[in-house]
Amino acid sequence: MHRRHLLTLAACAAASQTPAWADSRPLRLVVPFPPGGATDITARVLTEPLSRWLGQAVIVDNRAGAGGTIGMSEVARAAPDGLTLGVATLSTQGVNPAVYKKLSYDPVRDFAPVAELVKAPGVLVVNSALPVKDFADFLRYLKANPGKLSFASPGSGTIGHMWGELFKSSTGTFMLHIPYRGAGPALNDVLSGQVMVYFDQVASSLPHIQAGKLKALAVSWNRRLEVLPQVPTYAEVGFPANNDPSWFGLVAPAATPKPVLLKVHEAVLKSLKEPVVRDKLAALGLFATGSSPEEFGLEIRSEIEKMQKVSAFAKISLD
Repeated sequence: MHRRHLLTLAACAAASQTPAWADSRPLRLVVPFPPGGATDITARVLTEPLSRWLGQAVIVDNRAGAGGTIGMSEVARAAPDGLTLGVATLSTQGVNPAVYKKLSYDPVRDFAPVAELVKAPGVLVVNSALPVKDFADFLRYLKANPGKLSFASPGSGTIGHMWGELFKSSTGTFMLHIPYRGAGPALNDVLSGQVMVYFDQVASSLPHIQAGKLKALAVSWNRRLEVLPQVPTYAEVGFPANNDPSWFGLVAPAATPKPVLLKVHEAVLKSLKEPVVRDKLAALGLFATGSSPEEFGLEIRSEIEKMQKVSAFAKISLD
């Protein structure tokens, strides 16, 4: 075939994979969890600035179920045209590969990382009726009453479950794990005192901490949070291994062309630098970050390895 013909075909193929930024179809941010959670809120905070920087309508599409696997599978199978992106989390990219025997997507092979969006510090909370005043008191209570307390989670293999198992491993304590079908039911039972302990993201528990219904004992962040200035970090109380926050980031289908990824990456970084965006996220206990695609890819690989160790300790294996 003539070389000029080959070049023409290659150019046409490349053009067919570029995003239709002026297309009537909006760019979808697939959130693999229900509306109202921290992941969903983060995506919705970013839709307006992303739309403005890209010159393309951006909408949030919640595809919840099966610990985030339904939504992320849809992103993995989507056309690599820049019109479908996924809001990936520590749960979907780090925990799920470590706990599911068969996963409908590969967290590394099936996605192209775009950028980390936010860090989401975790918080250890207990029902306010529990007779402990701080972390050290709680630890003494656990060791004096092995097995007396239980901790709730949104379900087996969720990040809340993994944080709880990491806590047990690092502190040498035991609590029975009570899995629920979602964060809402789990948090409700902790608030009512049916279960006394919960490992949550700050964004979800913060209103209840501020209302005095939950007592915060430690946060997983590199410094004390402005929204919880009296609560120490895990490192401060002697357990730096637990001082690891969750995160949310943006990924695209693996075959998405690099120029498309770079365009989206640039828009993400510009959006995250806007003071109004940072303020909205900070008010929820979320920290706008941003990263290069390469840095985000390395973080995903690191978390998979870390969560594999936790799942091995707790013998977590899901079908």
